[in-house]
Amino acid sequence: MMVPAVSDSVTINEVGPRDGLQSQGKTLSPGQRLDLIERLVGAGLRHVEAGSFVSPKAVPQMAGTDEVFHGLPAKDQVRYAALVPNMKGYELAVAAGARVVNVVLSVTETMNYENIRRTVDESATDFEGILERASAEGVAAQAYLAVAFECPFEGPVNPEVVRHYADRMTAAGAQKIIIADTIGAANPKGVQAVLEAVGAVVPVSRIACHFHDTRGMALANVLASLNYGVREFDASIGGLGGCPFSPGATGNVATEDVALMLDAMGYDTGIDPLALVPVVRHAQALTGTELGGKSFQWLARQHDGQQGGEPNGC
Repeated sequence: MMVPAVSDSVTINEVGPRDGLQSQGKTLSPGQRLDLIERLVGAGLRHVEAGSFVSPKAVPQMAGTDEVFHGLPAKDQVRYAALVPNMKGYELAVAAGARVVNVVLSVTETMNYENIRRTVDESATDFEGILERASAEGVAAQAYLAVAFECPFEGPVNPEVVRHYADRMTAAGAQKIIIADTIGAANPKGVQAVLEAVGAVVPVSRIACHFHDTRGMALANVLASLNYGVREFDASIGGLGGCPFSPGATGNVATEDVALMLDAMGYDTGIDPLALVPVVRHAQALTGTELGGKSFQWLARQHDGQQGGEPNGC
């Protein structure tokens, strides 16, 4: 299908500090998380998901997110978002200074129940209340539609199901709908099908995508979304991430891979891909996890060569 002309500027939304860190075995302190965020901002990221206001018993890696929000750098230059699972989380986020909140609705019954012990319609109703309140209070609210392509429990998802919940969340006040490939099972043809379904009820300017690289097709899926007209993508530094409630959901697409591909294609992201190299290394040191997307070894050689060091690519 034909899509309207759109900007050659593309937004990369960095989700490492929340989605990336929540699945790590090592729990970072609020100060360490702030350090990572400061380095991401220093590398040019201007959209960052900084944390979630969830129970620390359920996700201990996100304990102290209120401290993180109080200490965020360059608040006048960076659009920081917080994930909120319920109305209490919304209230805590706003009290901590969050002006952008995300809700996450899994569009299959089994996944939603495994995640938060609610039916999809129960959760949708809960989130409609949050979206409506946020709209009334001048807080930007965004809705993620998780397992939008395939569910680890129920298999492939009908695009019409995704369209239905995109329509509901938009009607309730969601400023953006983020289509999430939670387990990395999407392919370019499937991406087009889901975007066409959602695009029938949501303007393409209000659609973003969140891809995982579990099967190595994340960049191909980004390209398919670009061709449809999408101009905002989630990514995680070094490929950090994965959903702790979803079997087989390995890392998010790496920020450095998305930034490099978009830069090579002539899109303006405001990010120098080489500036991400030391941030990947720092995230690796913090987490004790080997990180780096498909392009990292090449980027590291270029970065080290410019710095006058030994371009060993590590």
